Amino acid sequence: RHAIPQLEAFAPNEVWTWDITKVPSFVPSVFFYVFVVLDLFSRMVVGWMVADAENAENAGHLLRETIRRHGIEPGSLTVHSDRGSPMKAGTTTALLTALGVEYSFSRPRVSNDNPYSESQFKTLKNTPRFPERFASLAHARAFVDEFFEHYNHHHRHSGIGYHTPASVHLGHHTTIRAHRQAVLDHAYATQPHRFRRPPIAPAVPDIAWINPPEPNLSQSA
Repeated sequence: RHAIPQLEAFAPNEVWTWDITKVPSFVPSVFFYVFVVLDLFSRMVVGWMVADAENAENAGHLLRETIRRHGIEPGSLTVHSDRGSPMKAGTTTALLTALGVEYSFSRPRVSNDNPYSESQFKTLKNTPRFPERFASLAHARAFVDEFFEHYNHHHRHSGIGYHTPASVHLGHHTTIRAHRQAVLDHAYATQPHRFRRPPIAPAVPDIAWINPPEPNLSQSA
C-alpha cells in the first residue's frame, strides 16, 4: 500500500508537479517527448523541454536548470510526479536530494494524484492548433515553446480567478484584481439595475492542494 500524497502550496515555488507526455511524428512508432514542470499554486509552467527520448538524463537536465533559473533555495520546494521510470530513477532522486528539494510520488495507476499536470497536458493537446503529427523535433519544440509562452502570459485560467499563470507567479494578480474590482464597483454604482447583487472580481485561491484532507465530520457527544 502507498500513502495518499497530500501537498499544499500557499505561494509560488513551494510545490511543483511534473510529467512527460509523448506526441507523434510522421514516422510510425516514433514519438517526441514533452517534459513539463508546473507550479502548483500559480499554474505557471516554470520549465519545459521536448526531447527524442524519455529518460532520466533529460529529466535531470530539465529539473536542474529549472531549479537554478528560478533561484530555488534548498529546503523550500517539493517536487511531485507519478512513478514513471525517469521520475523514480536513482539519478533523478539523488539530484533532487543534492539540491535540497523534497520529492513526492503519486500512487501507482492513480492519475488523480497528479491532476494539475494531467489537466495541463489535456489543455495542450486539445488546443485547436495542435498538430496531428510533428514533422521534426524542431517543429515540436517550436510549437511547444509558442504554446507555453501564450499559456503563461495570455491564457486566463479559471482555477486562479481568470488571471494568467505568470501574473499570479510574479505577484501581479493582486493589483490586477483591485483594478477589476474598481471597474465593477463603478458599473454597479452607475447601473445597479443590471446586477442582482454587487459584483465581486474572482480571487486567486489562498491555497492549492493535491488531495486535500477529508473534512472532519465527527461530532462531539
